[in-house]
Order: sequence, then C-alpha cells, then structure tokens
Amino acid sequence: MERREEQPGATGAGAAPALDFTVENVEKALHQLYYDPNIENKNLAQKWLMQAQVSPQAWHFSWQLLQPDKVPEIQYFGASALHIKISRYWSDIPTDQYESLKAQLFTQITHFASGSKIVLTRLCVALASLALSMMPDAWPCAVADMVRLFQAEDSPVDGQGRCLALLELLTVLPEEFQTSRLPQYRKGLVRASLAVECGAVFPLLEQLLQQPSSPSCVRQKVLKCFSSWVQLEVPLQDCEALIQAAFAALQDSELFDSSVEAIVNAISQPDAQRYVNTLLKLIPLVLGLQDQLRQAVQNGDMETSHGICRIAVALGENHSRALLDQVEHWQSFLALVNMIMFCTGIPGHYPVNETTSSLTLTFWYTLQDDILSFEAEKQAVYQQVYRPVYFQLVDVLLHKAQFPSDEEYGFWSSDEKEQFRIYRVDISDTLMYVYEMLGAELLSNLYDKLGRLLTSSEEPYSWQHTEALLYGFQSIAETIDVNYSDVVPGLIGLIPRISISNVQLADTVMFTIGALSEWLADHPVMINSVLPLVLHALGNPELSVSSVSTLKKICRECKYDLPPYAANIVAVSQDVLMKQIHKTSQCMWLMQALGFLLSALQVEEILKNLHSLISPYIQQLEKLAEEIPNPSNKLAIVHILGLLSNLFTTLDVSHHEDDHEGPELRKLPVPQGPNPVFQLIQKVLSKWLNDAQVVEAVCAIFEKSVKTLLDDFAPMVPQLCEMLGRMYSTIPQASALDLTRQLVHIFAHEPAHFPPIEALFLLVTSVTLTLFQQGPRDHPDIVDSFMQLLAQALKRKPDLFLCERLDVKAVFQCAVLALKFPEAPTVKASCGFFTELLPRCGEVEPVGKVVQEDGRMLLIAVLEAIGGQASRSLMDCFADILFALNKHCFSLLSMWIKEALQPPGFPSARLSPEQKDTFSQQILRERVNKRRVKEMVKEFTLLCRGLHGTDYTADY
Repeated sequence: MERREEQPGATGAGAAPALDFTVENVEKALHQLYYDPNIENKNLAQKWLMQAQVSPQAWHFSWQLLQPDKVPEIQYFGASALHIKISRYWSDIPTDQYESLKAQLFTQITHFASGSKIVLTRLCVALASLALSMMPDAWPCAVADMVRLFQAEDSPVDGQGRCLALLELLTVLPEEFQTSRLPQYRKGLVRASLAVECGAVFPLLEQLLQQPSSPSCVRQKVLKCFSSWVQLEVPLQDCEALIQAAFAALQDSELFDSSVEAIVNAISQPDAQRYVNTLLKLIPLVLGLQDQLRQAVQNGDMETSHGICRIAVALGENHSRALLDQVEHWQSFLALVNMIMFCTGIPGHYPVNETTSSLTLTFWYTLQDDILSFEAEKQAVYQQVYRPVYFQLVDVLLHKAQFPSDEEYGFWSSDEKEQFRIYRVDISDTLMYVYEMLGAELLSNLYDKLGRLLTSSEEPYSWQHTEALLYGFQSIAETIDVNYSDVVPGLIGLIPRISISNVQLADTVMFTIGALSEWLADHPVMINSVLPLVLHALGNPELSVSSVSTLKKICRECKYDLPPYAANIVAVSQDVLMKQIHKTSQCMWLMQALGFLLSALQVEEILKNLHSLISPYIQQLEKLAEEIPNPSNKLAIVHILGLLSNLFTTLDVSHHEDDHEGPELRKLPVPQGPNPVFQLIQKVLSKWLNDAQVVEAVCAIFEKSVKTLLDDFAPMVPQLCEMLGRMYSTIPQASALDLTRQLVHIFAHEPAHFPPIEALFLLVTSVTLTLFQQGPRDHPDIVDSFMQLLAQALKRKPDLFLCERLDVKAVFQCAVLALKFPEAPTVKASCGFFTELLPRCGEVEPVGKVVQEDGRMLLIAVLEAIGGQASRSLMDCFADILFALNKHCFSLLSMWIKEALQPPGFPSARLSPEQKDTFSQQILRERVNKRRVKEMVKEFTLLCRGLHGTDYTADY
C-alpha cells in the first residue's frame, strides 16, 4: 500500500467537525497510524480515530469498512467501532432497529467465518454485546437462536467454518458479560438468563467433543468455549459430562492445554463446593492421571507435569474443607494429598529443571487451616492421619530447598538464581506455618537429622544437606519464640562442628545464629560458642550482609552480656572498616552494631572505644577538609559523616544516668571549650556549603548526636545554631529545619540557650517566607518540615512568636497556602501547625491578632478542602482545625461560617442551603467531642462529593 501525503490530522485532529468522519478520512487515518514513521502523526491519527469511533457517523462508515475489498486492518477497525457503539451507546439505538442490526451482524459473521479471524472475533464480540443488551426481554432465547441460525444448512459457508464461527460467538458471550458495563440490576437478570441458556450450549459442546469425526481445531474451540461458560458459576453437576470429556482429552497433546484450563476453571468456581458428590467423582479422575504425570516427569515434559499438577492442586486447594468433611472417603482424599506431595517433591531444581512444585505450597496452608478449624474430636482424628504427612512435607521441602552442585549453580543465570531465592523464601514461610501443626517435635526432628549428619563417620555429608537443615531451623527461629526449646543448646553446640566450605552454607550459618540472638540473650554462656564464627566471617566480603546483620542482632539483643568480648568485637570491626571490605550500607549497620555494644560499657570503656573508633575518621576528615572539593572526596566525606551518624543512632547512654557514674558520663562526649570535632565539621562545611548531600549528612550527624547526648550537647548549641543558619541561608533544606526542630524541642526552654535558638528560628523563618514568595510548589518537603518546626515552637516555646521581628501574619498566610498542597504529608503538617496555633489565641497576643484578622481565610481554605479539593483521607486533620476554631474562637467562627457558606455552589455545587445550614449548626454545637466533629466532616465531605449513600462510603 503506497503512502499518501494527505493527513487526516489536518482535517480530523482536535475537535473535528462531524462531516470529517468519512470512510475516506478513516482509511487515511488508519494508513497513517500503521505506516507513518512519525510518532506525532501516529498519535494524532490515533486520537482522531478514537473520536471517529464514538461519533454518530460511525454507524455509517463501520459497515462500509467491512466490505470484502478492504484489508483486515480496516475491517477490524469497522468491527471495533460497531462494538463500541453497541456496548457504550446502546440507548442511542431506536428499538425498531434492533432486529435489522442483529440481522446485519449475523450476515457479517457468516461472511467472515471463512475470512479474517481477528475481524470475526470482533464481530462476535459486537453481536455478544447486542445480545446482552437485549436479553432477556427483547431477545429471550438469544443463545438458542444463535445455535439454530448457525446450524442452518442453507448457508454458503461450509459446516466446519460455521461451527467455528458459532463456537467463537459462544466463547466471547460470557467474556463480554464479565467486562460489560451493564447496570447492577440488569447484570443479575442477564446472568440468570445465561444460566438457563447454558442448556442450549452444553449438549452441543458434549456432542462436538465426543464425536470422533470432530477435527482437532473444533474440539479445541469447544474446550475454550466450555472454559468461558463455567466462569458464569454454572452448577458443577451440569458440567460433569463435559469435565469427564475434558479429562479424556488430556491424552491428546494438541488438546492438553485447553483441557487443563477448562478443568481448572470448572473446579475452581466458588460455587463448586456445594456439589460434593460431583467433587467426589472427580477424585478418581485426577488420581487416574498419576501414570501420565510420572511418565511426563520421567521424560522431562515440564508442560504436562505442570498441567496435571494444576488440576490436582485446584481440586485440593479449593475444596479441602468439603472433602475432609466426607470422613468415609478419607482414604481417597489422602491419595489426592499424596499426589500433591509428589508434585511438591517433583525431581529437579526449581526453576531450571521444574516449575511445578511452587504451585503446591498454598495447598499445604489451606489443608492445615482446614484441619485445625475442626472441633477437637475430629481434629484429633485428622491430626493422627496428617501429622506424618506434614513431617514428610518438611523432608520434601528441605530437599527442594537444597542448592545444586557448585558446578551446576555456576551455569545458572542471575534471573534463575533470584527465582530460586524467592522460592526458598516461600519454602521458609511454609515451614514456619507448618510449625503450628507439628510444634516442638519439628525442631527435635530437624536437630536429630542434623546431629546424625554431622556426627556420622560412615559417609561424607554434602554441604547442601547441612545447609537445608539449618535453613529449616532458621525459618522457624526467625519468627517463632524458641526460647523454651530444649534442642537449641544442642544446635548451638553443633554449629562450630560444621565444616564451612561454601558461601551459601556460611551465609545460612550466620543467619541461623542471628535468628537465635534473642535465645542467646537468655543463655549468655553460649555466646562464646558462636561469636568467634561471626567475627571471623566479618572479614569475608562474600558474607558481608549475613555476618554484619548477625553481629548487629547480637549486639542489640545481648549487649549487657558482651562487655567481656567488646575489645575483640571493636578491634575486628575497626579492622574490616579500615580495609573497606564491606559496601556502604553494611558499614553503616556495623557502626550501629558498635553503638549498641558501647551503650552497655562502663564510662571509661566508652571513652576509650569511642576514641579509638572515631580517631581514624577524624584524621581522614581533617585531611579531606584541606583538599579542593571534587566528586571523589565528596563521597569520602559523606561516607565518614554517615558512619558517625549511624554510631550515634544506637549509642544510648541514658541508662547510665541512674548509676553512680552518672556525673562522669555527662562530661564524657563533650570536652569543655571549643569542640575540635565540631570545628572540623565546620571547616568541611565551609567548603561544601553549596552541596545538598554534604549539608544533609552534616544535619544527620548532629540530629543523631543531639538525640543521643542531650544535655552533653549543650556547649555546642550556639555554634550549631550559627552553622545551621549559614547552611539554611545558602541552600534551604528540609534536613536543616528538622535539626532546628530538635534544638527547639530539647533546648529552647533553657534561658541560656534561648537567644541563639531564637535567632536561628527567626532566620530560617525569614528564608522560608522568601521561598514562599518565589513559589514553594517545588519544595513540599521544606514546607512540610517548616510547618512541623512552627508547631514544635508553639508547643515547646510559644515565646518565639512574641518576637517583633517575626512576621506572624506572613507565617499564617503561608500555612493557609500549604493547606492546598497536593502532597498529603505537607497538608497534615500544616493542619498540625494550626491545631497548635489556635489554642494560643488568648496567651500569645500576635497570634490572637492574626487569627482575628485572617481566620476567615483559614476557614474558607478548610471548607474548600472538605468540599472536595483535598483527599478524603485528610478529613480528620481538617476536622481538628474546625474543632480548635470552635473551641478557642467560637464567636468569630459562628460569624465566619455563616458568611463563608452563603455563596451558592460553595464549597460544592451539590449542596443545598439546608445541608450547609445543618452542617454549620452541628459544628457550632459540638465543642467537647472531637470524634463527633470528625464524623460530621466525613458526612459533609461525602455530600459535597456526591458520594453519600454510595458503595464508595463502605470502607470510609
């Protein structure tokens, strides 16, 4: 097809006049969409074609586009346009045209039965949509009519073509029903009508599937059609004959996939569990597939084994409760369970040699839940039957969790390794769940196996076997309290005997020790058995994540028992940090571990260890401070500041305050006079003041150390306030405001520290107000942190609002503006500011004055938000402002709210004057119960949004 130069975009782009939607223009636009290399022209064409499809002219051009001389792309568009018109604009079609439209569609489908399949499908979807819109009144026996019309002998199309066209139509009908836009009441009527009509469909499908002369393509279509109909929740007993025929079709490789899909869909429908007798008949059919399954596994036929497993799991998982209830049939259900066990333990490594076993894991959860939900007597019977099955399951799962040989694993792709990792996590979750069924005996079972494996002199054991057993222990110990288990001491004793020759095994040993850290805290005498292993592993970069996270857990849980080992832990940690063995995140975790460790030491020990830990970094920082800024030394500075921040994050010295050493500790971190570390950071900052990342790292270290050191930090407050002011003036950043908030919270109430904090507060406020004048929309994080700072100031030291240099009016107006931000955290923070500000109306004169002058502006912003401008999830925050206004500014609010709600259409065009009046009266009456105000606001916002009494309110 040659490229034409005329572009329909010229006539059709944008809001085109109706006359432009002609057959010729549609064809040009389709040519442009498919063949024009220019993406903008394609987009223009697509937009224009979408308008064409919904235009009144579509009724005219659609039929012309279906003519035999058109290419399939054009015919397809015509059929699609018809479907859109019928499905979305049904009300536009006059009743007297229903029959002619139906007849035209039948004619076109008959014509395309031997033509383009994609066009045929689209026409079938259009006729299906028409049928759904006419059923049941205007077309009572739609499906039966379709079957009769396509079986007529006088058609020009051959029998097989007509048969396939009819099956396509019958297949898309339930699918179109599932996605149709029918109103709810119509949907119920049509569903009932279709349920009756399946009586015209199933006998035909049975006949076609069972008659030997049916070609494979017809039988495949029959199975797809059946699969589509069962999703309409057809009674399972009505599907029996077709399900049995589908089981028979599993022997035909061409029909296998379609048969599996049909059987699984039929078994999985929610209503199926009512038909227990039919379910019981299905068990022998499923069990009859075992030879085919074993043969498929033997031949490495993954598709067949996968399909059969899907069928077994669908029956077991969806109906285990119903089948367990049939106690007299317990043996046949147990046989099904054992078949699923075979699927769980299918030979080969997931996901390289098999992909089936993962399908079965949810079944074991369901079966366990169903067994444990029975009354005591029945549960005891089933426990007796199924406990051995679940012990076998544990063995199977641990076998499946084993790594392949090192050589084989080396050939796996990174994607396969990741899938195997996720699979092992799923196995881990299953083992944890199974513990509820098997209890402490499961741990004993694992311990006995591990003990036999490690102490047997008869045969050398594989590291994979050991690793899997440990992985089982770790899975359970991570989430279940094993503190009272009598096998954990033996396990801790066995761990040092493991010959670690492999990274995966070493990782699991580490994670197992980490999972037992709480147990070690209760049994500190055992720490020495495993700590040397952890410290040794710290030096191996391949064990970085497991060794560092395990050390952190031990230091957090066992810190009061670690002083005898502290010197060794610090020395090893320092060594690996200096050698840069670990990645940045693991270095940060290691510093957190050391913070936990040092927190439990005596004062002198903390001092000594802090000095040895920090000194090398201070020296590096001094060197870096002299260098000209460049990207590599920036990374080093941010890294060092990060390490110090993480150390201070967990260094908790508060418990020493009650000890007799308290006074010494309070002098510990901050020597009198100028602080050399502080001066060094100031020096670094002077060169990096314009770099947001360095500034953020500096703020982080001070924020952590302010929290940790509290009063010991006091001598640095004036210097820090001055430095923060310089930082924020150069680059306004949320982290600087967060640190300012910390300083206000901890030190603003102390007279000695008030002047520098007040100066800093005024400076950051002035800079932020300037930012608001320039346009704050690009900085929602700064506005959020600023609002939190203002709220903290009002809560902790309202005197900060008495200063003449503070423009309280500008602050108030900026906070009103922040209420209109789209970011929920910023809006929440602004609401938090107002709920702190309004109670101060009486005690802080500038606050009272600004509320009197500008409070009406605040109320209007709140009403706009409730009226629909803000997310419904924020309504409680706006209700808090209304409650505070009512409680602290009642006379003003009663005047403002009547005025504000006066204009028609405010805050929503959906409200009547009576509804607005009721709301204002309700609010003004409620000055005590905040919860009631929140309920009123929720109710009012639903009215404003037109959602009151709809499904949207269900979970609101």
